[in-house]
Amino acid sequence: MALGALIAAQDEDDQGGLHALAPLAGRTLIEYQARCAAAVGAAPIVVMVERVPPTLQSAFERLRAEGISVVPVTDAMEAAARFDPEFAVLQMADGVAPAAALLADLAEEPAPAILTVPDDEQHQSFERIDNERRWAGLAVISSSLLSDTARMLGDWDLHSTLLRRAVQEGARLLPAPEGLRPFRAASETSGAAFDRHLVTSSRQRRRDWPSRYLLPRVEDFLTRHLMGAPVRPAALMWAALIMVLGAALLFTRGEPLWAFGLLVAASPLDRLAERLAIVRLRPFSRHSLLSRSLAPAHGAALLGLAWYETWHGGGWGALVAAAATIAFGEATRIERRGRELGPDLWLLTPRSVVFLSLPFALFGAWSLLTVALAVYAAAGFFIVQQLVQPERD
Repeated sequence: MALGALIAAQDEDDQGGLHALAPLAGRTLIEYQARCAAAVGAAPIVVMVERVPPTLQSAFERLRAEGISVVPVTDAMEAAARFDPEFAVLQMADGVAPAAALLADLAEEPAPAILTVPDDEQHQSFERIDNERRWAGLAVISSSLLSDTARMLGDWDLHSTLLRRAVQEGARLLPAPEGLRPFRAASETSGAAFDRHLVTSSRQRRRDWPSRYLLPRVEDFLTRHLMGAPVRPAALMWAALIMVLGAALLFTRGEPLWAFGLLVAASPLDRLAERLAIVRLRPFSRHSLLSRSLAPAHGAALLGLAWYETWHGGGWGALVAAAATIAFGEATRIERRGRELGPDLWLLTPRSVVFLSLPFALFGAWSLLTVALAVYAAAGFFIVQQLVQPERD
């Protein structure tokens, strides 16, 4: 389903300035919000604002210069008219700076969903939902709900009314993970506090066991030392992609140890690039060709290894096993998309394949490796099937 974004930029602070213009890491909150929305593929990005002061207009112009088009609107009916009926709408409250990883996960939700934080002293500035939860300022709603709400709105606040109606219609209430909870720029305007929030939130998203247990110290060390360096995150992504493709070529040439070394060296680079992009307020788009090329490149490396083994004593079994690993891995990715499952951390990913291969690489058991990976990928697929089947029933 196509995704758009609706960002509130109407509330003012004690000095009469818009919360949307709160300074964050050298830019404004609205620029960060729009970049995060663009990174998850949201278009159009509609900003609801009563007036557009020169400072806000300058922020819009900077965004447009980056290729991010924002559409300011002044009322609910105009906002609703910007979205096609089949759109899902990413709703972002005034003054909320989301963690890029959290927003990316929310954008993949297949049904209307509302992110929540606990109703405690730390989150008093967030809007209350019930006695236990408050709204984290982020939600995914349907365009039809936005249109219906706009028609009956009257003098009510659009975002609060949307929240109430979404709750009444059964939207899922999803607790925001502790390390990824949104930053409230309206109540915490300290640039240093936001910088700490960015570093913490960039650290949280670890979707496989190597990222959780083996690579954090490497990532943290490199992130700290590269934050102020003139290294572009995209350059790190390109380096990872070139190294993985180089490994694929080396496998076909019968140099598996050199190829494996390249794969290990490339393992932290994509996560490092993502973290630097977040810290610099320019989160990567999940839909960019560069971001989506790493997984196929790892598949090519596995096929390169299997191809060499096939023609040098391993037989066709190695190639069949490698193809099965890729097929089961992709099927698992499709099945688990938009879902949080218990064994997520242990399912097959390109990074886990690299580190699972370590003992086989030490003994040169490359053909056996292809078989072991196929079994691992198949087991993960059938486990995921069993977990998601009750949801379908």
